[in-house]
Amino acid sequence: MRKLSLVFIIWAAIVPSETDAQVLTERNVSLQLARTISDAAIAACKADGFDVTVAVVDRAGDLKLLLRADTSNPHNADLARRKAYTARTFGVTSMEFAKRTSGGSDLEGQRSLAEVVPLGGGLPIVIGTERIGGLGLSGAPDQAADDKCARAGLAAVAAQLK
Repeated sequence: MRKLSLVFIIWAAIVPSETDAQVLTERNVSLQLARTISDAAIAACKADGFDVTVAVVDRAGDLKLLLRADTSNPHNADLARRKAYTARTFGVTSMEFAKRTSGGSDLEGQRSLAEVVPLGGGLPIVIGTERIGGLGLSGAPDQAADDKCARAGLAAVAAQLK
């Protein structure tokens, strides 16, 4: 009987009860925040003479907003979304992801995950230490230009992300 009581006590301590269930409160990217970021990123690239595509994903990595310039290339939509997803998933810029996973790295296998892409132009959207989404940009002549315009997009909402 003593063994049975001890087993029950251990089981009760390990297995969560229904009263341990809770509702999560999570912050996420709103449509208006996504629009403000995207508009600022597109304007920064346009000022440099580049027509680009911008994608914003939410905290789950799902597409929240995609804006394509009239003359952007068809592949830019997929690349922008994947850059945003990569930044959201790993919590670093997609350029940093590319560096971390380059040839010979212990993390190189992450490149084979579906939907990630090791190209610059993706930034995580963060409030404090909480990742709430990702921004991706594609269509500038090089990765550094994509990254520059994406940073301008996040700078437009920096006060809201504190």
